Amino acid sequence: MSSFWSAWIIVLTLGTLIGLIWLLRWNMSNYTDVPEGEEMDHDFDGIVEINNPLPTWWTYLFWVCLAWAFVYLALYPGLGNFKGLLGWSSSNQQVRSLEESQQAVQAAREDGDIVQYDREIRRAQEEFGPIFQAFAQQPIKDLIKDEQALKIGQRLYLQNCAQCHGSNAMGGKGFPNLTDDDWLYGGSPEDIKVSLLEGRRGNMPSWNEQFNEQQISELATYVLSLSGRKVDTEMAKAGEQNFAVCAACHGQDGKGNQSLGAPNLTDNIWLYGGSQAAVEETLREGRFGVMPAWKDILGEDKIHIISAYVYSLSNESEEE
Repeated sequence: MSSFWSAWIIVLTLGTLIGLIWLLRWNMSNYTDVPEGEEMDHDFDGIVEINNPLPTWWTYLFWVCLAWAFVYLALYPGLGNFKGLLGWSSSNQQVRSLEESQQAVQAAREDGDIVQYDREIRRAQEEFGPIFQAFAQQPIKDLIKDEQALKIGQRLYLQNCAQCHGSNAMGGKGFPNLTDDDWLYGGSPEDIKVSLLEGRRGNMPSWNEQFNEQQISELATYVLSLSGRKVDTEMAKAGEQNFAVCAACHGQDGKGNQSLGAPNLTDNIWLYGGSQAAVEETLREGRFGVMPAWKDILGEDKIHIISAYVYSLSNESEEE
């Protein structure tokens, strides 16, 4: 940390504590000209305020907290570059490269720091690996009829996918809903598995250099009209003239192209929001969503089971 920012943190921290001391002292004094315990000269709805000081125990608690703050700052790191009287230092929060992380893990193994972790991983693989392998030999459409397979797939989904798509798999802004039949890259078992194995990278370009604000508004209006929305007819007609740049990916009819991950613009399902402002923002700024590849993280056997669970979410009728 530079000397400037170190000094800034010290001044800001100590200044705040000193300000709190002044505020507490100020509140302990009676500036009302009304003796403590007597009624004030105003009331509300028949309730008269009494000039009472802070409760003694509350005041003492404030002083103890302030004293502890100074003691803590003196003993431990927290004031800029000052390491504290105990000489402790905060952990290194710098982001390591993948190579550095791998070297650190290898060094920890050699030192015996994560031997127990490796032992647990091997034990889990020996115990559960055959189960995953057995399920991986079955077609996904058969797995969705297997209650045990779906329970395992759900647990794997909650551990690895719910952070983005939600525990109910209904997604959110920028994260697709996995429970409907609207798929950017295809909703077949094979397509879902490829998405999980290899990941996906969205590439919606920005058009703010090619079109001015009026043209972007017109184009957004036309796009919204494709899904049956009530829009300004004149603006939609003007926007249609520039839709050719969108048709290259979304098709002349606006129904999208799953081989490119270009969404269907006619179904009124919007990944980043379907308001006029949201569509204009998409056109102006572009969208570049990333679905990470899980092949090297989970392995193909586990991904096969997750694929079955995800497929089941929008194909419940096939489970029967």
